[in-house]
Amino acid sequence: MTDSSDNAHDAPSASAAPKRRVVVIVGRPNVGKSAIFNRIAGKRIAIVHDESGVTRDRLMAEATWGQARFELVDTGGVSLLDRRKAQDAIAAGVRAQVDVALADAAVAILVVDGQAGRHPLDEAVAAIVHRSGVPCVIAVNKCDEPRHEAGIDEFSRFKLPFFPVAAMHDRGFAELMAAVMPHLPEAVNETAVHPLKVAIVGRPNAGKSSYINRLLKSERVIVSDVPGTTRDSISVPFSIGEGAQARHYTLIDTAGMRQVHKIDNAVERFSHFRAENSVAEADIVVLVMDSEMGPTVQDKHIAALIQEHRKGCVLVVNKWDLAQEKEITQTKAEPVLRAMMPFMNYCPLVFISAKTGYNVRRSVDVIDHVAAQTRLQMPTGMLNRALEEAVERVAPPMIDGKRFKLYYGVQTGVAPVSVRIFVNDPTRLAKAYCSYLERSLREKFGLEGAPLILQFRERVRPELHAGEAKRPTQSGGRHRKA
Repeated sequence: MTDSSDNAHDAPSASAAPKRRVVVIVGRPNVGKSAIFNRIAGKRIAIVHDESGVTRDRLMAEATWGQARFELVDTGGVSLLDRRKAQDAIAAGVRAQVDVALADAAVAILVVDGQAGRHPLDEAVAAIVHRSGVPCVIAVNKCDEPRHEAGIDEFSRFKLPFFPVAAMHDRGFAELMAAVMPHLPEAVNETAVHPLKVAIVGRPNAGKSSYINRLLKSERVIVSDVPGTTRDSISVPFSIGEGAQARHYTLIDTAGMRQVHKIDNAVERFSHFRAENSVAEADIVVLVMDSEMGPTVQDKHIAALIQEHRKGCVLVVNKWDLAQEKEITQTKAEPVLRAMMPFMNYCPLVFISAKTGYNVRRSVDVIDHVAAQTRLQMPTGMLNRALEEAVERVAPPMIDGKRFKLYYGVQTGVAPVSVRIFVNDPTRLAKAYCSYLERSLREKFGLEGAPLILQFRERVRPELHAGEAKRPTQSGGRHRKA
């Protein structure tokens, strides 16, 4: 990012934003912050990513503790005591990341090493939290056994509640989170009034109705081996979770979508139109594919339709029981499927069997996760830190002797997640660099299954008079979607 002296006038202040249900994890290096992040939110992340270490670089995740939902934020380890030297560390993103994360947090968890004891850097981080005014509790990590708790009273000098925990052994988290949760503001459950719409789509006979029936554990939708049994879109209420934090959904079963040139009657043509309309009106779309046939040309057309309407998406491969009979493994199948649909690689992929029930419950968790990702709100400070880090890693290319420059970004909407980025000249944005920025934001914030729209606008410099400034126009920027 460039021209930071001007940004103070242009960019919105993160600290001015109202507090949300955000918990931030802070601490010095190597105390186990990422392990605690994974322990609290890892089960949610693991729903989408089975490979180890995938949460290591994640910045944010939606977490659920009991029935309560909140956003969990991880930060880098603070490793400098000297304030002047810390200014240099901003280039590496650590201190700045902590400051902007605290600005948006309702409560902080300060992680320390119970076996190593109190460290000067622990005191430095505690001082940062104190200055921020954010309520804080201390997680004394690596207390794997009761004997490791012998010296933890030394952390009482921080004048903060402290709790012995062991992230690697899931020990002590009930007490820790019981102290954290009361600091979170009340949540507004909009889905109780406006349920999220989930459209189940796919080719004829891919198993959409069977999947819904297994999901609801009842024969709510007629199932048949004859393609085209479902002629109209059928809506079924559904909920995930309990109490005030439950998310409410409407499942929509749609007619099988054949290629348009193969439709030979008015009834099927109308059914196809209703299915497309269901995609357009949905919040989340589940694309059901047949494991024996794999992603067909029509599956790709449907996927493109989902992207065109900028909807959250979950890819479901049904009839996996048949593949298991042939000793086909998910480890071998997933790379092949991903290679056949590379433009949907940001979407989670779940192998299920509606017949046996295999992974059907897991698919529900994935739908819930994607629903949260489509409504993810990235704090302005953290968003700009992520953009700055991306520019530091890979500088924008020179075009006609002039470099494309980013000044700042702000999120302008959710469902789809939309980010407006102010730059020097949108016409100098290379398509490859736009894709790189999209990947960088996904690496930091996740956004699994969620469409991401980047809008680039020319910044009007504040020192120019209104009559002299070149106003940004609709055609003056580029729009990209992931």
